[in-house]
Amino acid sequence: MTSLPMSRGEPEALLPVGPSFTKAHIGTATTEDERHLLHAFRSFAAVADSLERSYAMLRSEVERLRRELEKSHADLALSLEENRRIRAHLDRILEGLPCGVVAVSGDGEISRANPEALRLLGVDPGRGPALSPISRLPAAVRELLDRARRENREQEASLGGERGALRWLAVRHAPIADGAGSSVFIVRDVSERKHLEEAQQKIRREQALAEMSAVLAHEIRNPLGSLELFAGLLAESDLEPDCRKWVEHVQAGLRTLAATVNNVLGFHSLPEPKRVPVDLGQLLEWARDFFMPLAHQSRTVLSLQNSLAGVFFPADRHCLEQVLLNLLLNALRAMPEGGWIEVAGHRSQDGTTAMLAVRDNGPGISPEHLPRIFEPGFSTRMGSLGLGLAVCRKIVEQHGGTITAASRSGSGANFTLTFPVVAKLSRGVGV
Repeated sequence: MTSLPMSRGEPEALLPVGPSFTKAHIGTATTEDERHLLHAFRSFAAVADSLERSYAMLRSEVERLRRELEKSHADLALSLEENRRIRAHLDRILEGLPCGVVAVSGDGEISRANPEALRLLGVDPGRGPALSPISRLPAAVRELLDRARRENREQEASLGGERGALRWLAVRHAPIADGAGSSVFIVRDVSERKHLEEAQQKIRREQALAEMSAVLAHEIRNPLGSLELFAGLLAESDLEPDCRKWVEHVQAGLRTLAATVNNVLGFHSLPEPKRVPVDLGQLLEWARDFFMPLAHQSRTVLSLQNSLAGVFFPADRHCLEQVLLNLLLNALRAMPEGGWIEVAGHRSQDGTTAMLAVRDNGPGISPEHLPRIFEPGFSTRMGSLGLGLAVCRKIVEQHGGTITAASRSGSGANFTLTFPVVAKLSRGVGV
């Protein structure tokens, strides 16, 4: 079998050649095959052209999608950069806020707290993740936050600060509508405002006390003068020695009361004391003897531990008597059922100071009242003006000394006066 060549440009076909095929057969077969082959070729060319067009369209679509993807990536990169820039800006604003901001999740985890919040809440900034959960905060802070959440309004509380100083914090709660129960607490330091308010209240209280004490003192002066006159007449009459001694005690008490009235009248401008050498040991003995009858009447044991005999201190004796009488009277009033009071005096080990103390075993002073007992107008006793201890402190300070109080609730009170002395002096010699 041999192959017959097709016309130029047409595909070749293999036809059998042999004695059984005539020229007519060959011509007919060749024409029909050429027609089929031509049709197939044209179909293949059409399909190839269609595929080429489809491929071109696909490439065009891929290129379009690629450009759109690149644009989306560029837009996304710009959006992310803008988000980072906005977040960094918001972080700087949050860190620079003068108030504290604490973000808390619904399960009680602290998710964010700015530096001011860490400072106000007393948390070390280096603790980092130790902020979570909120239960790790100090108990007083947790109670303040819980109260702000419950009350749904700003709450204030005083917290202990550095070196024992009190800080006032104000906290406001704001829920976040995220469906997870998250919330934000705004924390502010309002210590300065509180101190100003307390100072204003103190000024108003002192003004009211000054007006009230002036009225009372003027009302007391008239009957007090009459009592002093009658006591003087009794002292000049013919009395038994014991009775005369009682009259002298009454006169001493009236003189002290008169000095107290004068001090109340001039509390805000007490005159400088007239200082002469005073034997501190004799002063303590006088206080013991003066109060002994009243102590017996009150079923109170009064004792004296005196190591200041012959120790002189330049002072106004009437003023120091007023201080001791005030402290002893307060001790007696604190023990209506009786008890014991000790008056003591001794010098420091280096000999530079003399200390006078009045101690009792009464109910003591509660811790919340102890820092305020020397403030003018503060008193826990009904009907008291609250000037007794304030006057005592002013008198002691005018003499260059100090007065302190120590107490534990239920364990009595201890008041100590400290005065500067140099050496053991003879009568009539000042320091």
